[in-house]
Amino acid sequence: MKRTKIYQITPRDLGTPITVCGWVKAARDQKLHAFIDLNDGSTLSGLQVVLSATLPQYEEIIPKLTTGTSICVKGVLVESPKGKQKWELLASSLEILGTCPAENYPLQKKHHSFEFLRTIAHLRARTNTQGAVQRVRSSLAFATHSFFQEKGFLYVQTPIITASDCEGGGSQFTVSSLPFEKFKQIPQGGMDFSKDFFGQRTYLTVSGQLEGEALASALSDIYTFGPTFRAENSNTSRHLAEFWMIEPEMAFADLQDNMEIAEEYLKFIIEWVLKKVPKDLEFFDAFIEKGLLTRLESILSAPFARLSYTEAVHILQASKESFVFPVTWGCDLQSEHERYLAEVHCKRPVILTDYPAEIKSFYMKLNADEKTVAAMDIVVPKIGELIGGSQREDDWGKLKNKILQSGLNVHDYEWYLQLREFGSVPHAGFGAGFERVVQFITGMENIRDVIPFPRYPGHAEF
Repeated sequence: MKRTKIYQITPRDLGTPITVCGWVKAARDQKLHAFIDLNDGSTLSGLQVVLSATLPQYEEIIPKLTTGTSICVKGVLVESPKGKQKWELLASSLEILGTCPAENYPLQKKHHSFEFLRTIAHLRARTNTQGAVQRVRSSLAFATHSFFQEKGFLYVQTPIITASDCEGGGSQFTVSSLPFEKFKQIPQGGMDFSKDFFGQRTYLTVSGQLEGEALASALSDIYTFGPTFRAENSNTSRHLAEFWMIEPEMAFADLQDNMEIAEEYLKFIIEWVLKKVPKDLEFFDAFIEKGLLTRLESILSAPFARLSYTEAVHILQASKESFVFPVTWGCDLQSEHERYLAEVHCKRPVILTDYPAEIKSFYMKLNADEKTVAAMDIVVPKIGELIGGSQREDDWGKLKNKILQSGLNVHDYEWYLQLREFGSVPHAGFGAGFERVVQFITGMENIRDVIPFPRYPGHAEF
């Protein structure tokens, strides 16, 4: 079946026969004609199909054109006499591909809460909001690859199953082929994984960073873009158990290089979607976050603010704000602190640097003061932290000491230490949570609404 997608229709198609397929959004029978609002998901706007009562089997077809019914229509595209649409399709034939009983279809109403739509994730992409989310998400993914490819980065694939704990936090899902009965009877000394599939304990990865460093140590500039997993029992609007991460890694680079490429990346993808999917962003501006387009365009017009962690703490302490979490030097900044800095104090994205070593991961490079590390976070309005990165520790002795101080097993990181032993170079990288990026650019409040099938505590349906 050769068809034209609705987004592909142009003025050049006027007066010519085309075939379109899609799902009925609404149908109105007005005796001499029926008007069908048809959408195929390729664009926010649907196509009006005009069905003449003279069409064979008209009386039989009309009752079946309920919301959600899939149809294939052949006809001629003409200019619309009404102002709501540029053109409409005068149908010469209509085939019903799949009926949709109105009494059972969950999307009969025009408005549903996002909470309800999560319970029917297999159908929610048919709504205007979710369709727009997925088109923006697709465009952002393409923009991500375009940015790094144009910069000469190699796209690499790092393991989803790993024996390493990148963050040292222990919030990982164990991967095992052992029967569940074994786990129910874990002995005092812990589980014996020597008889497991991989012969050792393995996990779903929380990050491809460590393996990315290995590849950057040979290929210079690389990036990964794939699924990652966290087993934290977190039920916030900013966390998922399964999410996608963009993780570039650069050899011969320091923290300054890292900050510059991260800011450039965010501005590139924002400019990209403003050009590529403007109608979807206009929809979000109108119905999800008033002023979204102004907010996005303002990000492109000015450099990001830059503050050290110490400067940020002083600003927060002097703000007189009643934060839920008190601010002291050495504390881990919370979302409320990050949002204050971005939304109130700087009124733009902020790059925070030089965090206390105690609250950051073992692989971050120790600064000359031996109290802070060469870390950076980009915090933005509405979300808080959007990107986290650092210059990596390239000194073998310092890295080994940090691994030991973190309570990790040095044996598990022998290969990682060897990267510092065999031709070590200054290198840096960052991670951007893709769903948070989509949240930030669409204005959607809950991260569960920017991924097709969200995984979070107690929820793994569909």
